[in-house]
Amino acid sequence: MSTFDDRENAFEAKFAHDAEMQFRAEARRNKALGLWAAGLLDKTGDAALAYAAEVVMADIEEPGEDDVYRKLFADIGHLVPEAEIRAKMADLMAEVKAKMVAEF
Repeated sequence: MSTFDDRENAFEAKFAHDAEMQFRAEARRNKALGLWAAGLLDKTGDAALAYAAEVVMADIEEPGEDDVYRKLFADIGHLVPEAEIRAKMADLMAEVKAKMVAEF
């Protein structure tokens, strides 16, 4: 195998790894968002976990995070402003990524 083939395989492996890590980070962020929103909705225990699972599942509707935002805004938009939801999404993604980096 040539050096070019080795490099190509390495880039493909890195791309696949990065895509998997992004997927995991988004899923963890969405669960954390769901738990945060569940607290605002006074859900605890199994109800909070079930709601967090709903938020995670909302992310499979379309690429990107807009589907998750729409779910959250529909459920808690009357409790918190849009900007706070968006900020929480960004903050939790940063936290999740930092935790994932620390794990490896």
